[in-house]
Amino acid sequence: MKKRCGWAENQDENYQAYHDEEWGVPVKDDRVWFEFLTLEGAQAGLSWATILNKRKGYRKAFVDFDYKKVAEFSEEKIQALREDASIVRNQLKIRSTVGNAKALITVQKEFGSFNDYIWQFVGGKPIVNQWKDMSEVPVSTVESDAMSKDLKKRGFKFVGTTICYALMQATGMVNDHTTDCFCYPNLREK
Repeated sequence: MKKRCGWAENQDENYQAYHDEEWGVPVKDDRVWFEFLTLEGAQAGLSWATILNKRKGYRKAFVDFDYKKVAEFSEEKIQALREDASIVRNQLKIRSTVGNAKALITVQKEFGSFNDYIWQFVGGKPIVNQWKDMSEVPVSTVESDAMSKDLKKRGFKFVGTTICYALMQATGMVNDHTTDCFCYPNLREK
């Protein structure tokens, strides 16, 4: 039996697969960045299980997170998404996804890629923590504070410091697997 981080123990297969295969694995692709940015923002005030269960709906609603297409969504499309039960139908979150797609494209023009921009907040490589227990893991850091401030300045929404830290964890900018988790040693080397 695999030892996992406490938050992934006793969860359904989908949740455990997310922990085992994705959470903490360094992201380099701008489309994947947009997906995680969208999902982490959608989670605000909700459980991660809720968002994970709606992930297929998000992929369909937001054209497999093709940010160039999402940036062009019309007002009619936005209103139609408010009726789509396969996603969180919060108008502010839907509008933020469209706005964040536009902001991501602007960042690409300045930095060459969103990936190059975002990794600068951790000096270009993952921060490897050594938490023994999930209770030690912070909800924000100096790096997530800086990221949040800069993203907001660039027009991104739903990017508070706690959301940014969750984004950093999910995308491998930090390795926050506990040291007894089977994923920890593998990701420590990435």
